[in-house]
Amino acid sequence: MIRQRLIDAGMTAVGLVLALFILGPILWMLDSSVQLDRDLFTVPPRVIPQQPTLDNYRYVITRTPPKSYERVTMGGRVSGEALSILPALRNSFIVASSVTAVVLAVGAVAAYTYARLQFAGRDLTYAFILTSRLIPAISVAIPVFVIIDRLGLLDSHLALIVVYVAFILPFTIWFLTQYFGYLPRDIEEAALLDGCTRFGTLRRVVVPIVAPGLAAAAAFAFMGAYSEFLYALFLTRTIAAKTAPVVLVATAINFDVSFALASAALILTIVPPIIFALVFRKFITRGMLVGFGR
Repeated sequence: MIRQRLIDAGMTAVGLVLALFILGPILWMLDSSVQLDRDLFTVPPRVIPQQPTLDNYRYVITRTPPKSYERVTMGGRVSGEALSILPALRNSFIVASSVTAVVLAVGAVAAYTYARLQFAGRDLTYAFILTSRLIPAISVAIPVFVIIDRLGLLDSHLALIVVYVAFILPFTIWFLTQYFGYLPRDIEEAALLDGCTRFGTLRRVVVPIVAPGLAAAAAFAFMGAYSEFLYALFLTRTIAAKTAPVVLVATAINFDVSFALASAALILTIVPPIIFALVFRKFITRGMLVGFGR
């Protein structure tokens, strides 16, 4: 009995340490985002805000300095990169949502085909899809840049969407193929006997059943596109197409940036994926468990 309690206490302690390790930086940024720079750089530092304020968020959202933002308060460190986070977030959302929609539509049809049908070249093409997923993104960066440049798509949402679909689609096909493989064929065969086509069976019968798997695949696709940095840096030049990771890095390497504004920009950036995860958490968990054969 005592041994079990010690084990439970140890597991609880490990869980708390891991939670602090994961949530610590986020809580630190949240704490910094509701203070002004003059409060952040006091000695000794104040862990708990003495006068919490939302002026940093108001400044980032409205791009209009609040009355509390006097030059002596900010020390002159107002970064244009931090103030560009909302347009960058809009770009990230447009790109990630478009990639998710395309990947789900194409990936579901392709995965169902590989899971249920036998055709010439099936194994070869499936192996090619899986192999392409293993290619490091940096190894094809220059050819991709040249192709996008020749197509006249540099600094556009479409360039990022095309590239992200190419990289995320193979994983989606593999994941959904595994998921479809665990579904019983009885319902599909009944639908085919009733006169449904293969595509009609997929759309009317299979898709409602595999909704958790599609939600899990959508989560992977959205987060992959939302957080991608390498190609967003290569293929964008202006705020018309720059995504949130690129703007955040530009903010971080600016030595004259307001730390309070940068913290507010970072918190605004992580809000969409957190909301996405909270809304679809049950579907994502179910989809991952079934997809990996549990």
